[in-house]
Amino acid sequence: MDNTPTTVSQPVVFSTQTQYPLPSQKFMIPASWRRYQLSQLVNKALSLEKPVPFDFLVRGELLHATLSQWCSENGVGEEETLEIEYIESVMPPQKMSDFPHEDWVSSVSCQFQGYFLTASYDGQIRAFDYSTNLVSSTLAHSAPITSMCVIPTTTDDSTYTIATSSHDLTAQITQINLEMPSSSKALASLHLHTAPVSSISTDTSGTHLLTSSWDGLIGLWDTTVPASDEVPEPTPNERDRKKRRRVENAAKPKRKAPLLVLKSHTARVSKVLFPSGTEEKKAYSCGFDSTVRRWDTEHGICEHTINASEKPFLDLALTSDGNSALAVSTDRTLTLFDLRTSGLTASSATFHHPATPSCVVPCESNSYQVVTGAYDGVVRVWDVRSTKSAMATFKAWDGQQKVLDVDWKHGIVGVGGEGGLEVWKVGEEKA
Repeated sequence: MDNTPTTVSQPVVFSTQTQYPLPSQKFMIPASWRRYQLSQLVNKALSLEKPVPFDFLVRGELLHATLSQWCSENGVGEEETLEIEYIESVMPPQKMSDFPHEDWVSSVSCQFQGYFLTASYDGQIRAFDYSTNLVSSTLAHSAPITSMCVIPTTTDDSTYTIATSSHDLTAQITQINLEMPSSSKALASLHLHTAPVSSISTDTSGTHLLTSSWDGLIGLWDTTVPASDEVPEPTPNERDRKKRRRVENAAKPKRKAPLLVLKSHTARVSKVLFPSGTEEKKAYSCGFDSTVRRWDTEHGICEHTINASEKPFLDLALTSDGNSALAVSTDRTLTLFDLRTSGLTASSATFHHPATPSCVVPCESNSYQVVTGAYDGVVRVWDVRSTKSAMATFKAWDGQQKVLDVDWKHGIVGVGGEGGLEVWKVGEEKA
């Protein structure tokens, strides 16, 4: 009697959207195999000189167990051919450096190689080099900064133009010089809102800005500095007069007025941004009225509205291909909306968090990958094709403090929040 155990096999067809396609063929895979063996098989079939680690998606779910366990849990028989998509793995994130701050960091930029920029609740814009040295610190606001963006300019490498929004009801355009920090100066202050300004964003050309506010309004601005104030200063009281005399010799920023005011949201607006690339004169926003809206910024009208039931949205981002919007909500979800559908009403995927996610940013080099930060101090890396679980997670400040903002550039994730700034290596820098 032959007691040799038989090896159960599962027919599999592989597909991929990576730069490593396999010829179309059917494989008989041992049902006991896991991700590691499948990755070895793909690498061997491709004859790659340097091994590339892959993850595997089966019906939109990352494969964490054996093939037989997945098939058993999903009612798939041994003779049914599985279609498996392979994607490049995200290597375990590695902490690179820590930048303590005296106050909460609300906004982070990893845009410039060699430097990290932060904006914080003490009203300061700071620049650090990769050796964790503080290069410059510029006071931009008298109240917490809520958001920061870098305006593209043609100035030299050491001078940057930064736009910030604040609880002081204004936004500001500030020029910072990393070689001569003392020459940094405020260029213009933006006056429209009657409540804290929640976000500020620039277009790719650096000619226009968008602001959003708790007052439900969105402002569209140009980035030119006017020769004189466009908005008159309020009539000062006696205390203001004394304060003004003390600073009368200081160069004050010019007071700018908006080009347009966009009105449609019925509650706080959390985020507004321009799409990148070719979609000109459009904008997207989200708010506490559980909507994501698309705007025509030429005519100042709301073109389309995504209505989501009981989802006060906290942050919004667009995927790098511009086809989808990503919005995080107080209901502890990240929702992916397909912007190519005419109705703009249905979500295409929902990702659940154990705590409220506060921020979201897509990977600049991979339109499927996105990172979120949350109030439980955990940063999660997602592949939008797999809603069941994150591809990778790590705890900022050991998970003891809230994450308020993340940025992902050059294979580096900057994490801002209650603990200051932490920098992690996530993925590889793309040439």
